[in-house]
Amino acid sequence: MNTRTNHLGGWRLFSLLAVSILAMAALILAFAPDSVEGTRSVIRATARTSFALFFTAFTASAFAVLVPSPFSRSLLRERRIIGLSFAFSHFVHAIAIFAYGQLAPEFWPNRTALGNLPGSIGYAFILLLTLTSFKGPARLLGAKAWKRLHVTGMWVIAAIFTYSYFKRIPTNLLYAIPFGIVVAAVAVRLVGKLALAARRNQRAPANPDERKALVS
Repeated sequence: MNTRTNHLGGWRLFSLLAVSILAMAALILAFAPDSVEGTRSVIRATARTSFALFFTAFTASAFAVLVPSPFSRSLLRERRIIGLSFAFSHFVHAIAIFAYGQLAPEFWPNRTALGNLPGSIGYAFILLLTLTSFKGPARLLGAKAWKRLHVTGMWVIAAIFTYSYFKRIPTNLLYAIPFGIVVAAVAVRLVGKLALAARRNQRAPANPDERKALVS
């Protein structure tokens, strides 16, 4: 019997997170003084849920190495679902931005192509990572290309989050908090990678002859 079905994981977890994000957006709009302010609040709120979900997925493998426990292993097991939930949250975020542009016509003319570039690159990678998170496209892409795309995409999105918060610090010091979280998450991931490499080296045979024996 698959014990995993008895736990909140897989598509059950995705459904719970997606419904929670939609419910949050609906409540914000319902209690906002007007639709413009409500939509702006949804943009901010979904940016935060996307941030939390992305960096949970981003650091899951590192925590599984650095702090092995049932919880960290469950995070690693559900990393794909958490990543898809992040994509859903950012999809809602994009809808809110589009809606705000319709409600406040001055929004888009005040933005430049250069200012929109990081977000556009981020959404392009989110789309690619989402599509290749399913077996069919992943199989067509191949294991090496899939890994290269997902590692690159995760780091690009992390860099965009870093830049997004860093550039806002001069106007609002509170943005130093999420910026610090991003820096810490990057450090955790790098340390986790180093720890995993060290662990593999310790398990590796001491000389080439022993390695050849294992391969054969």
